[in-house]
Amino acid sequence: MNIGTLIRRYRKEQNFTLKDVAEKASISEGFLSQVENDVNSPSVNTLIRICNALGVEAGDLITQVSKKKKIIIIKRSDWEDVELSHTGFATQRFFAPEDREIIDSSVLVIEPGKSIPARKNIKNGQEVLCVLKGKIELELGEETHSLSEGDAVHFWSNVKRQKITNANSAVSFVLWVGTV
Repeated sequence: MNIGTLIRRYRKEQNFTLKDVAEKASISEGFLSQVENDVNSPSVNTLIRICNALGVEAGDLITQVSKKKKIIIIKRSDWEDVELSHTGFATQRFFAPEDREIIDSSVLVIEPGKSIPARKNIKNGQEVLCVLKGKIELELGEETHSLSEGDAVHFWSNVKRQKITNANSAVSFVLWVGTV
């Protein structure tokens, strides 16, 4: 998580528009958008004005950014002991949604014969799968690819026709990484 992400989150929690906050902070909407998207960084004075417009202490915002986790480790025991829901699959995420800026990642745990569909609302996304244990089939468009333990694949997402199916007789575990 970074300052721009936090500013956006606080703004949206209060149902403020970019225009609302920009006017209160005496900056342009374009600049505020650039700050929220980490294209531009505000000066200390501008950060304080933005925070005042949001009713947030600038020091608290900086503290939150400095305390964010920089590394997440999922040990093998963490993904092997995951309880599966009624859907037959589970995702063991590395970072919380607010900390995913460029890529998303998880360990997928899939029961035999069960499938995980494509992510929704992804445009021009790329994904990487690495089979940690078991076997899977990746259906991508008109093609189906069989992958076994140790195999990996990097591909462009196909939200209209994509799914990952456990082709094994036991639970399969897959490391998945995708662009946001």
